[in-house]
Amino acid sequence: MPLDITAIDPTVVIISFLAVFMVALSKSGLVGSLSFVGVPLLSIVMPVTEAVGVMLPVLICMDIIGLMAYRREIHWPNLKILLPGAITGIAIGWIFFAFISEGMVRLMVGVVTLLFCLDEWLPLRKSLTGLPPSKPWGVFWGSIAGFTSFVSHTGGPPFQIFMLPQRLKPTLYAGTTVIFFAVVNATKLIPYAFLGQLSSSNLTKSAMLVPVAVMGMLLGVFLVKRISTELFYRMAYILAFILALKLLYDGILSFL
Repeated sequence: MPLDITAIDPTVVIISFLAVFMVALSKSGLVGSLSFVGVPLLSIVMPVTEAVGVMLPVLICMDIIGLMAYRREIHWPNLKILLPGAITGIAIGWIFFAFISEGMVRLMVGVVTLLFCLDEWLPLRKSLTGLPPSKPWGVFWGSIAGFTSFVSHTGGPPFQIFMLPQRLKPTLYAGTTVIFFAVVNATKLIPYAFLGQLSSSNLTKSAMLVPVAVMGMLLGVFLVKRISTELFYRMAYILAFILALKLLYDGILSFL
């Protein structure tokens, strides 16, 4: 069945492109961990549960590009600690996702997004700097990363809480991040398929967004060492903060 271009809402297209483009820039290393902005932005024009389904194939395409760029820069000891916890968190997310409502998902996404914004402005994780990584600590934050990634593709903040204090060299940190989320995202394909998140409608939307993702990744890799991203970084966090408040409002409103 041919695509009816006249039925496409320009607002949906613009916001969807913006969401994917920002996530791609983030995963390229240009604007840190702003990949958490994707689902909150998409939730403006579609249900949260649909947004996470649309984003997953797009994220996997970004992972492939990242793996090509950083395939030799991986810190395996950290992955051996984090990944078992992440798989557990995904399993817990699968169990809860089958029973939670749209309002609960919005609340969870809103809370995670709000906390990450506050962490950027009041960086509590800096107090952990210098502490050696421990297996229980890594398994715990790996499981939180797996759960939040499953629910809303926002696994970056808990992952960072464990990884950043180690002060790995940037390329090693980037490579470890890429392989961690590549495994997490690939694992999510199975439960997402069972939950109907990979419907033909969602996959069609994902396919339309893949070129934007590739363009954003390539542009980000090109620009990462050429421009200052401070202003963009600050504005993106302000946008995310506003979106988090909206999600919290919508989530609370659904229970009233």
